[in-house]
Amino acid sequence: MMSIKVLVVDDSALIREVLARMLMRDGDIDVVGTATDPIDAREKIKALDPDVVTLDIEMPNMNGLAFLERLMRLRPTPVVMVSTLTKKGASETLLALELGAVDFVAKPSAEFAGGLDAFGVSLRDKIRAAAKSDVRGRSVSRAEAPKTGKVPLKTAAAPDGALIAIGASTGGVEAIRAVLSEMPADCPPVVIAQHMPAGFTGRFAARLDELCALKVVEAEDRMPLLPGHAYVARGDYHLRVERSSGQLKCRLGQDGLESGHRPSVDVLFESVAKAVGAMAVGAILTGMGRDGARGLKLMRDAGAYTVGQSQASALVYGMPRVAFEEGAVVEQAPVEQIAAKLANALVKLKSAA
Repeated sequence: MMSIKVLVVDDSALIREVLARMLMRDGDIDVVGTATDPIDAREKIKALDPDVVTLDIEMPNMNGLAFLERLMRLRPTPVVMVSTLTKKGASETLLALELGAVDFVAKPSAEFAGGLDAFGVSLRDKIRAAAKSDVRGRSVSRAEAPKTGKVPLKTAAAPDGALIAIGASTGGVEAIRAVLSEMPADCPPVVIAQHMPAGFTGRFAARLDELCALKVVEAEDRMPLLPGHAYVARGDYHLRVERSSGQLKCRLGQDGLESGHRPSVDVLFESVAKAVGAMAVGAILTGMGRDGARGLKLMRDAGAYTVGQSQASALVYGMPRVAFEEGAVVEQAPVEQIAAKLANALVKLKSAA
């Protein structure tokens, strides 16, 4: 099997060395070069033609975001950002994902020593997912997406007690934005599990809140689920939906990883199947692995409408593929049609009620 060629771009010699060592540990990833800044990186990308680039945001000579924007325009290449765990770092990381980066890892800090192995596993997994991602196809389709004068979606007809559940991983930041930004301000509550570490989910919720008609917040324990609101699972916590005193509420828990993740899409979907049943609608979006397939199947078995992102529109067709193969989705659709599919299913619920 061909190894994945990676170029590591970082102005710190120590970080370049640590990343290179970690990446080459399993033998299927080859660090073909390192670069100290974007000017150096530009020449090495031309010379080495890497499959994936790791990129630091803060660098001399050109900010990593400016370089990323130029790279995605001129030579679309899968990029994994290496971010600092700060508020500013979180905002810039989300901007990088909007500009076309496939994923990110939080840079290990001094107190991270015990977690270096876990960091290495996560980094290698994300490089493998990035190598399989379709950034070239996506950048073309994004540029050519027709600007239609869309009829706004209507979900006001949805019955009380209805709920929308969405799960995603790699590429999900953009896919979730695409779906949520089309949802009307009066739609049923939305619960979201996106694989993302602690420290980033609050900023992700705030960014979605700026871009959507819905009020988007980071979920808190026992928060009631209200129409017109969306709740993003907090990094490092599972999000479940529970019915208590006749009302749907968020429950947060730090119990074990599920399908290798916390938050886990399976955990969220399973709770929705149990608490909401046929009054729910669910979507599984882009991502690597199989998290969400089992939970979405339980939702479908409970009578919920379920949709999976189609291969052509998914940055990484892993999670939606497994869900489709296991009979968990009623139908597949491109990401730009998913909001309409969910809205139509909610309207049908009302007429059936």
